[in-house]
Amino acid sequence: MVTTTAGTLLATAIIMAAFTLRPAVTSLASILGDVRTALGATAAWSSLIAAAPTICFGLAGFAAPWVDRKLGTTRALLAALTLIAAGLFARVAAGPSLLLIATFALCGGIAVCNVLLPVMIKEYFPNQVGRLTGLFSASLAFSASMGAATTPAVQNLGGWRVALGVWALPGILAIALWWNATRKLNVVKAEATQTPGEHRSLVRNAKAWYITIFFALQAGFSYTTMAWLSEVLTHTAGVDRTTAGIMFGITMLIGVPISLTVPAIAARQRNPYGWVVLLTAMSMIGTLGLMLAPATLTGLWLLFVGAGIGIFPLGVAFISIRTRTPADTVRMSAMAQSLGYLLAAIGPFLFGLLREMTGGFTASHIAVLGFLSLQMVFGTLAARPRFV
Repeated sequence: MVTTTAGTLLATAIIMAAFTLRPAVTSLASILGDVRTALGATAAWSSLIAAAPTICFGLAGFAAPWVDRKLGTTRALLAALTLIAAGLFARVAAGPSLLLIATFALCGGIAVCNVLLPVMIKEYFPNQVGRLTGLFSASLAFSASMGAATTPAVQNLGGWRVALGVWALPGILAIALWWNATRKLNVVKAEATQTPGEHRSLVRNAKAWYITIFFALQAGFSYTTMAWLSEVLTHTAGVDRTTAGIMFGITMLIGVPISLTVPAIAARQRNPYGWVVLLTAMSMIGTLGLMLAPATLTGLWLLFVGAGIGIFPLGVAFISIRTRTPADTVRMSAMAQSLGYLLAAIGPFLFGLLREMTGGFTASHIAVLGFLSLQMVFGTLAARPRFV
């Protein structure tokens, strides 16, 4: 627990840190075709860029608990935010190889934030987990939509390097806010003497696996959408890249009100499985619409997809509300987000592979519908009122 003033500073820093995490992904995704053309890169390079977030989130997620123990949570997060900002600057400096390397590096920083920011919420706001998780998730969704919607327009004004590099500025602000908030709290020094807690493994815990697989499936759908929605719209709905970017951004923005409300409600419910069923069903309806009639009622299909992506806060909330202690939250967060994102990497890669193999998006959409069916099953199991 923290005092009111210190808590406000820390909550603001957490929300701003969350804001920096998604534009690094959605900004590049919204103009990936143009960047690939400008750099003369290959289709394989594009597939690696599309899969980089989930691959890195998975691999670096395994290291997050070790970094947490070595540096303390607040210093680990400060280092991660610095890596993100540096990567955003570096990836616009040269050719396709450096862009790819910088993207993987900054995604490693994002991975540490993915794992440890929910731990900060659990540890310092134990009575406000649902509310803070909602604000955290809303910040993620809003910034994702901003990255997607504004980057094509900025590209038209100053080129793709400016359009991508400008997203390092929120990262610098997040670093400053984090430094000030943790200095005021004086938590960095305190963490150096914290005991690591019990080290029980979650590998044989069924509940932990339900949460992990659910997290993987919903993340797979989210990142497949982020990576490929603009391409789907330009090729099947007959819109240009700028319009597709704006539509993509609005789609991501739809999840903001859901992010603000659902986690707080779910945290008070004994079994919030109804939200899993409802939001997954919306994803399925939107995907079916984009597959069968992409140029007809396009806005309606995107409304359903955007609402379905709003299930992400439940994946984060289950990590906190289904664990008893901060130590358990660290382990559950690391497991769900490392394994979860590694499994989720299958989504964008498979979607692109099926598109290349078939020349269209129908097979890709069918695969998405299959994964969404599994999401409904494992989300229902994860929602059941039992602790890890």
